[in-house]
Amino acid sequence: MSERPEIVPIGQVPELGVVPEKMHAWVIRPDRFGEPKKSFQIEEMPVWDLAPGEVLVQVMAAGINFNAIWAGLAKPVDVLKGLGQGFHIAGSDASGVVWAVGPGVDDHKVGDEVVLHCNHLLYPGTNDLQTIWGYETGDGSFAQFTKVQGQQVLPKPPQLSWEDAASYGLTYYTAHRMLVDRAKLQPGEDVLIWGAGGGLGVFAVQLANVMGARAIAVVSSDDKAELVMSLGAHGVINRKEFPGLQYKDDMTEEELAKHKADLKGFGKRIWDILGERKGPDVVFEHVGKATFPASVFLAAKYGRIVICGATTGFNLNFDVRHLWMRQKQIIGSHFADADSASRANRLMIQGKVKPVMTRLFTWDEIGESHQLMYENKLHGTVSALVGAPRPGLKNLEETRAAIANG
Repeated sequence: MSERPEIVPIGQVPELGVVPEKMHAWVIRPDRFGEPKKSFQIEEMPVWDLAPGEVLVQVMAAGINFNAIWAGLAKPVDVLKGLGQGFHIAGSDASGVVWAVGPGVDDHKVGDEVVLHCNHLLYPGTNDLQTIWGYETGDGSFAQFTKVQGQQVLPKPPQLSWEDAASYGLTYYTAHRMLVDRAKLQPGEDVLIWGAGGGLGVFAVQLANVMGARAIAVVSSDDKAELVMSLGAHGVINRKEFPGLQYKDDMTEEELAKHKADLKGFGKRIWDILGERKGPDVVFEHVGKATFPASVFLAAKYGRIVICGATTGFNLNFDVRHLWMRQKQIIGSHFADADSASRANRLMIQGKVKPVMTRLFTWDEIGESHQLMYENKLHGTVSALVGAPRPGLKNLEETRAAIANG
């Protein structure tokens, strides 16, 4: 085995299993909290040592998610306070190669080509008390090497490039958990999907189709409408046709009247799409304050509203009569556990669900990619190259050949 190098340039890969002393990483520190253009900076950092049960992965590509922006803003919470290390390396999605394993790891070996899920167990061996790797832990994927628990490691779909394989985990596994495990979507049911053209929605549409359900996709543009129909949506609604639909605090009487009218018009559009006077059996919620009153109103009798977040606000105001009188359910869902992520990943390996990546960034553009996401200039799922020298590579053999050929 080769002598341990001090550090390896980005786009180069050391001999398999040889761990450099240092690595290049995008680092967040408390003295530069703020927008990504300020908080994200490249530094040289020591490569992680491994504790029992941990795995070191050479990162080939990393997915871009909003939680890294929250880490850099220190809002809504300062996650660095609990790390005890004074710095944070973000990144909660990755594809790569197992480069080293810690004591007690016997189900993964050096050289395995993998993807990672971000459910980091606070106390390994439990099924709850999770933290989010790369957000609530500071050893994420925006570095040449990342450290994860063995239970976070899943086989990489061999047909996917590194960048495609890095793009789907957080959003796809969340959507799978919501629809399959929590809402228990059934064949023949109908599901209303808010934000269907976004990172969660594109997978919810595909999952509904795979499961034999009909997806009514809510989007904000014609190009997103075309996208979701190509993914298997049964019908699509452009929410901009109903400008008063979204709820907001302190509406005037005129605004409230418009809200009620658009709510009924939106429900009528659902009837037209389904060809029957019924609402969706399941509502896929992650928008929160702006849409939740509509979700409760629109769901069919005995319908389920499954929610994993609230991007427009956490304090929800809705008419609870629609909930109890028609016996609907509100179901909370939070990411996924290892079993759920593994089952979801099998569908990706089988090609029944596919990544929907809208943009690829280089290593040097990782900070910029988060700034664009912060400014709402990106949609869908995006990723960035880390160890892979160019797009389109699918395994370590191809990666080494590309490096050798310049």
